[in-house]
Amino acid sequence: MLKIFKSFGGYVEIPEAENGCWINVVQPSPEEIERLQSEFQVPADLIQDILDVDERPRYEVDDDWSLIIMRIPVESPSNGVPYYTLPLGIIQINQVTITLCSTLNEVLPFEQPALYRGQNQLIHDELNFIIKLFLRSGSTYLRYLKQINQQTAQIEDELEKSIRNKELNKLLKMEKCLVYFITSLKANEIVLAKLRNSMKRTLTEVNEDLLEDAIIENKQALEMSQIYSDIQSGMMDAFASVISNNLNVVMKQLASISIILMIPTLIASLYGMNVPNYFEDKTWAFPVVIVISAIMSLTGIIIFRKKDLF
Repeated sequence: MLKIFKSFGGYVEIPEAENGCWINVVQPSPEEIERLQSEFQVPADLIQDILDVDERPRYEVDDDWSLIIMRIPVESPSNGVPYYTLPLGIIQINQVTITLCSTLNEVLPFEQPALYRGQNQLIHDELNFIIKLFLRSGSTYLRYLKQINQQTAQIEDELEKSIRNKELNKLLKMEKCLVYFITSLKANEIVLAKLRNSMKRTLTEVNEDLLEDAIIENKQALEMSQIYSDIQSGMMDAFASVISNNLNVVMKQLASISIILMIPTLIASLYGMNVPNYFEDKTWAFPVVIVISAIMSLTGIIIFRKKDLF
């Protein structure tokens, strides 16, 4: 999917590219990739790097183009984990700016791409646009972290009564999400620092303040991810012991029940033997055996109750 906008506000869509326009590409088809290479002269290796889900963030400048790759969070329950990260590339080449991502995302929604909602005006500041992408990415990380924390709290409630590994596996997936977030946020922090150092002399006051906000937002998301990760690491060890202890309690109860049931079985076996037992001619023998079995079973239950084994 490819859309061309007159400016970074994303309000005016145009059919053909012109100087200063913004081209937003998401989930590109082979034809769109070919168009990027032929019409906009985007090097093929840059496109491949951005579409590689394992590509690390970086900032590169060449004679003809500049490239910024950042990692953004994406929600995808069908991916094995609720959240993961992938690259978003920003290419400035031949007086146009191209954003490229392999998947639909909330940082730069394809249907609602404007980062300047409420400001119905044309904006041509490329650096301001890039910094706002980092700022929006940090905000999305924080929002997903709050959702992870809420889901983790629900899993904790389930784990307290669980004897299965299902809930522990859910907690492990949350831990994997946090590892993805921490790794990506650290790399984004390096790119932001490099961006600030390389453009220190050309930054306007507005962009400088906005860049500081983006750095703070990214750092806050990183610290929250690390805190949640440390908490979950401790919780996983604790709840692994809880699951083991819950299983021991169940096994103890089952063993107690087996012993109680063994008492009437033993008595019935003794009086059911095909040998003289002095009761075979008595009409009241069967009720007596039942009563003896019941009394001994109740005695066993009382003893186990006092020892907290039943």
